[in-house]
Amino acid sequence: MDLDALRYGDFSKLGEAVTDWEQMTKKLADLQKDAESNLKAKADRARWAGVNATVSREFITKTTAEFADAHAQADSITKILSDTRGELIGFRTQLNDAITRCTQQHLTVIDTGEGSFTVTANTRPGWASDPSGKTGATDQKVVNGLRDEIQGILAKATQSDNSAAKVLRLLVDQVKYGFTDASYADRDSAAKAVAAAEKLAKVAANPADMSLDDIKNFNRTMELYNGDSLFAEQFATRLGPKGTLQFWTEMTSAHAGARGTELDTMKRLQNNLSLTLATASFSDSEAMQDWKKDVLAERNTNFRATNSFTPIGALGSQVISSLMRKGQYDTEFLDDYRETLFKADKVGGEYNTDALWVKGYDALDLVFGDGNGRDPLEGLFECLSHNPEAAVHAFESKPDLERMLATTAYTDRGSSLGHALEAAVTGVGLGDSMDVAPPHSDTQVQIMAGIMEAVAQPDGGADLVGRGMGESFGHMAASYMPEISRAFAGPSSEPIFLSPSDASAKLDRTDLTRFLAAVSSDSSGRAGIIYGESIYTASLLDAHLADPSLYDGSRDQVLHGVARNAGIIEGIVARSVADADIEKSVAAETEFNKSLQNQGNFFNTVLSAGIGYSTAMLAPLGPAGAAYAGAGGFITGVAGMAVGRLLEGRELEGALDRAIYENAQNISSAQDSVSQQTQWSVQDALKEHDVELPTDGTNTLIGDAVNEGWESSETILTSSKDRPN
Repeated sequence: MDLDALRYGDFSKLGEAVTDWEQMTKKLADLQKDAESNLKAKADRARWAGVNATVSREFITKTTAEFADAHAQADSITKILSDTRGELIGFRTQLNDAITRCTQQHLTVIDTGEGSFTVTANTRPGWASDPSGKTGATDQKVVNGLRDEIQGILAKATQSDNSAAKVLRLLVDQVKYGFTDASYADRDSAAKAVAAAEKLAKVAANPADMSLDDIKNFNRTMELYNGDSLFAEQFATRLGPKGTLQFWTEMTSAHAGARGTELDTMKRLQNNLSLTLATASFSDSEAMQDWKKDVLAERNTNFRATNSFTPIGALGSQVISSLMRKGQYDTEFLDDYRETLFKADKVGGEYNTDALWVKGYDALDLVFGDGNGRDPLEGLFECLSHNPEAAVHAFESKPDLERMLATTAYTDRGSSLGHALEAAVTGVGLGDSMDVAPPHSDTQVQIMAGIMEAVAQPDGGADLVGRGMGESFGHMAASYMPEISRAFAGPSSEPIFLSPSDASAKLDRTDLTRFLAAVSSDSSGRAGIIYGESIYTASLLDAHLADPSLYDGSRDQVLHGVARNAGIIEGIVARSVADADIEKSVAAETEFNKSLQNQGNFFNTVLSAGIGYSTAMLAPLGPAGAAYAGAGGFITGVAGMAVGRLLEGRELEGALDRAIYENAQNISSAQDSVSQQTQWSVQDALKEHDVELPTDGTNTLIGDAVNEGWESSETILTSSKDRPN
């Protein structure tokens, strides 16, 4: 920065810009608040139909997010501009003070252009007559000191100005259209993020020089910044696509067989890299667009560690997939990568998929403590599990869905595929929670129907459950309890079996029955169905008893319909378990009880956080769109109490030492459990809403309806599949 530019610069224009941005930020904050509390809140509560159920709702959700991003970006720009203006004014004050002291010392400061200047002494009488020269020597020290002081001020002012320009440019470059969600409290925090990225990229360019302590320091910085947009984009683009893949190749080679602290450190590194690259993938900067295109172009490149003893390394697709297991990646990038991998995976047919990726890579281990990363589809599926939109795109083609399910017979990708399918059909990413259960679109219901059809196939479809997907199938069933209930109840059952979805696609009852029967063979899958049914039943009772206008009929009809449905669903589960003789061994019984606890903890956590991941429809909506419970309310509400009873092992009334669902040695015990749980949920709802109904009569009505549904399950199951005599 030129001396005169700082000394005489008019910062009033910058001040006006700061004021304008402050006003803009305030207006955007109001718009964001209005969009969230008015526009989106109403959209979440509304009963959408047809195209509006997907297109309009999605548009409103994205528009609301854009207002939030616009406010975040405006706020960051305001703070960076304000911070920089304050710093420059402060540096100008320091400069003027230094120049004033120069004048007092009879020194002249002259701007010589291009950031340079001179400090010279004025001619004073007597200097030349001083034979010792001490006066001149002393004054030269003063000149040098003031010159250095001024130089330091200009250097800091230049740094402030340049870094502000840099981070502002990077902020704007993050998106082509719309706004970035990057948020910074001041210029320094943004500049530090960029500087940290530059430093780490430089370190990663020379992985051979990194000790374990260096990697730990690397992790600490990444854990601080892996969600920072500017940091992530700068790290990825400065290291480059090939450099990124080579870095991880070198790390996995150098630390192969890691144990203890070293293993923990490498797991953290893999997670941090994955999260950082996920954040970077959303950047629309020209450099990041090139990175995404080029990293996909490296999919068939052979990556070898520098000290590798074999010419065969890892394919680029194997390396990048091993770095995509955590975090949500950009949908467009995932679509491109998934299309490429799906096409490559078809080479040689479904029977050759495992050999296609594993053959020739016996020494390869790209994932610390979780498989070996040889099958890039595993990493892709784990990545899709964090992006429901991309997951839907991956499986909306029925041939692709069927083929990927079929490949699980010859690969170890079943568990990862289950996670991806779970995200696709539920609309919630793995481990996420949401304030409102997302409605299912026609495409999602069709994917779910395709999964059920595949599992229902008589020539080995049920085997899919045992390939690591049982738990995911159980979660899917829990999420689709409204659709499942309507399929069993038939046409015109919607007024009783409420749902946030209004998809026209339906589930086939025969496929559904066979699906539930097959999933029941897996202890976690069965527990998921039981929790899903219990939560949905409790939610329906909660809603209908709170608002009788939801159903144009008597309360007894509602209670009968809900209880009968519970009997049908759990009757199918129990009869399927009995048919397979699953519970005859102590080990099987112990495993199921353990699954009840584990899945209970899962659903309990979900309910505590709000309506979310892989849960049943928990907030039935009335005609006016009013939700009958707020986010997080169910843990103390009727549904929460239903989960609590299962978790605590609540004993059946009139029975000693036998908790509902646990230790179910025969069909009769299971029937008692669902009847008891439903009766308790009715009583909970009556108490919650101060509704007066006779206890004995209501319990009898519920018990009879459950038993009726239980008997119907026999007919439904027998008509859908072969059963043992």
